[in-house]
Amino acid sequence: MKLLHLSDLHIGKRVNGFSMLDDQKYILERVSEIAENVRPYGIMIAGDVFDKSVPSAEAVELLDEFLVRIAKLGIKAFIISGNHDSPERIAFGGRLMTASGIYMSPVYCGHTEPVRCRDEHGNVNVYMLPFIKPSTVRGYFGDGIVTYTDAVKAAVAEMDIDASERNVLITHQFVTGAERSESEEISVGGTDNVDACVFEGFDYVALGHVHGPQNAGGGHIRYCGAPLKYSFSEAKHKKSVTMVDLRKKGEISVTELPLCPMRDLKEIRGKYDEILDKNFYDGTSYRDDYMHVTLTDEQDIPDAMAKLRVVYRNLMKMDYDNTRTRADVSVGEAEDVETRSLFDLFCELYEKQNNAPMSDGQKEFCRDLLDKIGEDAQ
Repeated sequence: MKLLHLSDLHIGKRVNGFSMLDDQKYILERVSEIAENVRPYGIMIAGDVFDKSVPSAEAVELLDEFLVRIAKLGIKAFIISGNHDSPERIAFGGRLMTASGIYMSPVYCGHTEPVRCRDEHGNVNVYMLPFIKPSTVRGYFGDGIVTYTDAVKAAVAEMDIDASERNVLITHQFVTGAERSESEEISVGGTDNVDACVFEGFDYVALGHVHGPQNAGGGHIRYCGAPLKYSFSEAKHKKSVTMVDLRKKGEISVTELPLCPMRDLKEIRGKYDEILDKNFYDGTSYRDDYMHVTLTDEQDIPDAMAKLRVVYRNLMKMDYDNTRTRADVSVGEAEDVETRSLFDLFCELYEKQNNAPMSDGQKEFCRDLLDKIGEDAQ
């Protein structure tokens, strides 16, 4: 039985002010093409379907289009809610959609009923466990549920899985040891960690929450990663959809099927004149990609962002890396600020900001300006 593993679609997300809806539409069309080519039994979407608990109408419409395409191919879909989703909204209409082979996880109620599937090797039980917190589970299993590991362990124990059959779990949690990027929410002190040992007994665990594809505690416990890059900390990620092939009990293979975005997220650095030189960007996709430009000029370039966007149309972020930005830019010691003149403080600030002292003309202008400000204040 072949299953495609997706997660963290974050439909409706904005990155540095840019709407990703067109990019998400494009990548979901590529996923549909992969599904049409490999003809899996089903697609698992392991949470964070939307970026907000109350998604926009456009985001809902995009998911609807994707699910209709999958249903027309005769491919089942198994969808759970993540920490960004509203469990109630993901669950809405689930019992009606089941007739079309679209299974939406219900709001967690202390019990998880599997979707029972079958192929030539026998039964495959698909358990859909949405994102849960200790407080979610405590009401069903008592005050002993303190940590996230406690919560997931209790929820899994209640499933009472049949170890003689093949069992798949779809869930959305952070497994201890997985590598995160800055676009994922991180609980203080890593208190949301779940120990991988709670997943013993499953033939495959389809995880969501972490945006980089990786195994977590074994090849059968896996994050497929987000299908798109949602922060520059993910710039070096190779995005993909994971295909899981469950053969007879104990035999499983996992394959990454690459995804190529409509626009990539890329980072470049150099001096302003170098980056605007045609030879620098000719033959690249930089003009269309989402860009982070780091300028290494010692002097700030006036209106640099607007000027760079003439060439780099989707410039998302710009910053400087030079002597000034690497130095401590604090002005004077706290205890001597009140004893020093405004002119001296401004001269020090200027030099630290620009890595060069003011010229005599600038000093004269500064003195005149401060004198005028003082006169006006009186």
